[in-house]
Amino acid sequence: MKILPIAITVFLSFFAPDGFYDRLSEAAIGLTKTKVTYDGSYFAIPYPNGDVPANKGVCTDVVVRAYRKMGIDVQKEVHLDMTAHFGLYPKIWGLRRPDRNIDHRRVPNLQVFFTRFGKKLATTANPADYKPGDLVTWMVDGKLPHIGIVTHKKSARGTPLVVHNIGAGQVLEDCLFKYPMTGHYRFGS
Repeated sequence: MKILPIAITVFLSFFAPDGFYDRLSEAAIGLTKTKVTYDGSYFAIPYPNGDVPANKGVCTDVVVRAYRKMGIDVQKEVHLDMTAHFGLYPKIWGLRRPDRNIDHRRVPNLQVFFTRFGKKLATTANPADYKPGDLVTWMVDGKLPHIGIVTHKKSARGTPLVVHNIGAGQVLEDCLFKYPMTGHYRFGS
């Protein structure tokens, strides 16, 4: 009868409300083990499930790669929504139609997408308001949109650590309150 409790534990870890987000946190942390050079170049990539070269990436690629480990293709989902609702997305880049190679790699597009299909949460100065698997966006130096994934790991002060890429590759860092926050989201099961 030992199998039943193990089966229930496994079931609950996958389907409990926080199980998905805990696994997303772990997926993000796992990305930090891969050496990645910051590179925001435009790449023609496959669709669906396309990715830039594994040794390259930016902050949005951290998000895309972590969700892909969860079985969610952010490239495809963003492209489908932008194709159907292009007018709802920013026109910062002068595009006249969706581009499945790059749209999911732009923070402002992800902010619209996560607002539409996830849960937009309050941005606060309270570390307890940020849970594993949450997505946070910032504006760096007043001009660079940035995104990261909150993890279950915490700093010595108790602030959740974040996986992001702002130039040093995919890293786990105490940066939740380092930049002006522009968004806070939960997206997933």
